[in-house]
Amino acid sequence: MTNVLVVYDRSSGRVLREQEYEGRRDALEARFAAEKEYRGRPSVEIVVLGASDREALRHSHGRYFLDFDALAARIA
Repeated sequence: MTNVLVVYDRSSGRVLREQEYEGRRDALEARFAAEKEYRGRPSVEIVVLGASDREALRHSHGRYFLDFDALAARIA
């Protein structure tokens, strides 16, 4: 199982931080620390995503990993 912390800036549409963790607990602890770090920045979204592998994450949560053109092509 892959657990990935993603810190995403919605206003710029880019990932500020992406870090993989072996355990969900470690990933969640990193999330709580990141939430403190980015407090007061409403455009910053902080999530922990879990999947069988990175490719599954990119498929299920493409908005964090793909640019606008790639997302549009996936929809078309």
